[in-house]
Amino acid sequence: MNVDSLTSIQNDLQQQTFVTDVSYPKALVGELNNNIRKISIGLLIVAIILSVVVIILIDNTIKLAMFSNRFLIKTMQMVGATRWFIARPMNSRAIINGAVSGLIAIVAVFLLILVAENYIPGVKVLHDNTTLVLLFVVLIVLGICITLFSTHRSVIKYLKMKLDDLY
Repeated sequence: MNVDSLTSIQNDLQQQTFVTDVSYPKALVGELNNNIRKISIGLLIVAIILSVVVIILIDNTIKLAMFSNRFLIKTMQMVGATRWFIARPMNSRAIINGAVSGLIAIVAVFLLILVAENYIPGVKVLHDNTTLVLLFVVLIVLGICITLFSTHRSVIKYLKMKLDDLY
């Protein structure tokens, strides 16, 4: 709640002939706004930290998966395959895995919204389909980008390594 918008509403109501007085606790509204701002900043910081941790975990998981393919990557390179020929199937698999992970995230978010709408009555009012579709697209694109970047980086790393360094 913005104090200016509440003042505007108060002025509109006072112009009505049947309204004699409009009052609200201005100090409480200001304090409530400050508390909401502090909580929002705290939640944003927690969300950023969790996002960084999740990206690091995904990257390390993909590195581990590529580590198990390091000899296959090096063997393909030793028989004359180009970087693109080696990286293409792994990048394709990364794109598929990223899209599937994005779809799983979409299902989780959608179920969370459905549960929230059933248990918290005010959530249905905030339901915005445009923002929801944008969020779903971002989840899929982000899943693809993270997995593709990590996979490609790991493949290039093993292509640059010497054979003796693989052990």
